[in-house]
Order: sequence, then C-alpha cells, then structure tokens
Amino acid sequence: MGHYLVVGSGLAGMSMTEMLIREGQRVTVFDDSSQKASMVAGGLYNPVVLKRFNLAWEGKKLMEVALPFYRELEAKLKVVFDEKLDVLRRFANAGEQNLWFEAADQAGLSEYLSTELRSNTNQAVLAPHGFGAVRDTGRIHTSLMLGAYRDYLEAIGSLKREAFAYPDLITPENELSYKGLKADGVIFAEGFGLLENPYFNYLPLKGTKGELLEIHAPDLRESQVIKAGIFLIPLGDDRYLAGATYEHKDNSPNPTPEAREKLLKGLRKVLQCDFEVTGQRAGIRPTVPDRRPMVGTHPEYTRLFVINGMGSRGVLIGPYAALCLTRNILYGEPLPQAMDCNRFSGRFHELQRKA
Repeated sequence: MGHYLVVGSGLAGMSMTEMLIREGQRVTVFDDSSQKASMVAGGLYNPVVLKRFNLAWEGKKLMEVALPFYRELEAKLKVVFDEKLDVLRRFANAGEQNLWFEAADQAGLSEYLSTELRSNTNQAVLAPHGFGAVRDTGRIHTSLMLGAYRDYLEAIGSLKREAFAYPDLITPENELSYKGLKADGVIFAEGFGLLENPYFNYLPLKGTKGELLEIHAPDLRESQVIKAGIFLIPLGDDRYLAGATYEHKDNSPNPTPEAREKLLKGLRKVLQCDFEVTGQRAGIRPTVPDRRPMVGTHPEYTRLFVINGMGSRGVLIGPYAALCLTRNILYGEPLPQAMDCNRFSGRFHELQRKA
C-alpha cells in the first residue's frame, strides 16, 4: 500500500482521493478551504453543449465514469446528493427546433437528445417555441457531497485542514517527505490556487469567474432545469439558482453588481412572474486555453502530479480525470493525450532556460 498526499479537496481533489482509496492506497488530504469554485458550482451534469447542439469533449465516456462513481459514493457516505433532473433547452425559434432534431439523429447524440418537442405549459415561463429535453441529466449537490466527504476523511484521520507549505516538501527522487510524513507521491488539485504552486505554475491556467443568483419565485412552480441563455435550476421551496456568468478579467472571490445585473437581464427574458433575489455566489473556475484538463506528472519531479483545469464541467470531468491519473500512477497506463499536462512541457523548459 502506497501513501499519497493530495492537496485540495474540491471536485478534482475529492475524485482523486476516492479513486486512490478504492485502489487500497493510503491518502492524506490537505485543504484550507481557500478555493471555493467547487462549493459554489451549480453542479449540473450534461454531456451536450446546448449552445451548438453537439457532444461535449468525451461526453459519453465522462458520463459512463461519473454516474457510477457518484452512485457508489452516495452508498459509501450514506448521503443522497445526485438529483435526477431533465435539462430543457428553450428554443428561440423554429430554426433552432430543426437544428435540434437534426442533431438528435447524429451518432453519439441520439441517446441524449429527445426527439419529442415539449410544449411550454408553464405560464410563468416565456417559451413560445417549446423545449428540447436532454436525457440522463441531473445535478450533483456539490456543497453537500464535498462536506460529507471531508467529514468522512476527518473520521478516518486522513484530513488536515491547513494550507500546504511548499517549502516543507522534500523531493528526492526515491522518497518524498513533508513535515515528517513519508509519501510515494503528491497530487496537487488546487484549482485556481495552482498559480501559487512553485512546481506547476508554468502551466497556462486561467481563472474564469462564475457568479450565480439565488431567487425566490413562488409563482414559477418549475421542477426541471431550463436552459435559455442562462440556466435556471430548481432548489425546492420555490427557490431557484440562476447562472452562470463567465468573467475572464476579474479574479476576486467577491460577487459583483455587474454580474447580478447581467443575470437579472437574462432572467427577465425567460420569466413572466415576480421573483426576489435572495443570494449571490461567486467562484473562480480553473480553465485552460485549449479547454482540456491538465493532468499528469511534473517534467522533472516524477513523484509530483497535477489534476486541474476542470472548467465548467468539473462534475463530469473530475471522476474521469482522476481515474486516468490513478491508473497512470499505479499501473503505468498512459494518459489520454488531450489531457496530459506534458503538452505544456515546453513552457517549463523555456522557463528553466531563462532562470
């Protein structure tokens, strides 16, 4: 049995930790709760890009890994956090209806896109052209899941609620150590915090700020997710989550009036009922220019690993990326080229030459 240190317990860190534990490994997790993106995420899982009606990157494979992963985790934690919901894509016009039905005939999409046009029966929603439904979708209640998982780690003595101090990591090739802990490897799953990591800050990680509004709308009475420019997600008790924004310049963790107004504008285009804003959330998504996760081994220190760049589909990508990295570390299986952080090794060597 090996011993691995995982830095971060968001979606990526939790997925990585659980994959290692399922393989019989000992894991110690460090988390100081500084990164909030996973905790404020909407949590939708959906393999279809609803703006263009095409399958997301590795959409089918992501679903095949993520859904059983969460099902087994619910049983382990004795907590229900996977809520099955249809995602309804509002059609702006008849042309979009035609594009939807064309997409629904394509290989890979036919199992997810319903060919039944859903008429709008909710007078509180403006949708004269109806909806298309995406099957096998839902929402992971990320805050509930991650909180329960941290409690589990604490109960088995595997969680340290503290920041990871990089200078205290000793990195000889044969054996790592950190503050007296011997380790076979360290996996950094720090989200946007990776920019402060002296080992992996050569990677081209960018922050994309996302903000959500929570609203109270007693007359809406909607039980499914609606995608109409923005997502509208039912929370129960007449509460809904509306989002999300994508801001590339502001990396502060605080909600902004600008995002609030943008989301309100989107809501007013969809809703024909009164509503009250009851909350606003913000988080920084870790994103990559080529929109693929960054997973793999450091170019020089072969016992240091990274799992990052999950973007806006972290609920789906996290388990798949963690499975690939676990198999790579423990069994030497090659990583999918599209996610291997080795694609950016040239940046590391260029920085080394300049140093």
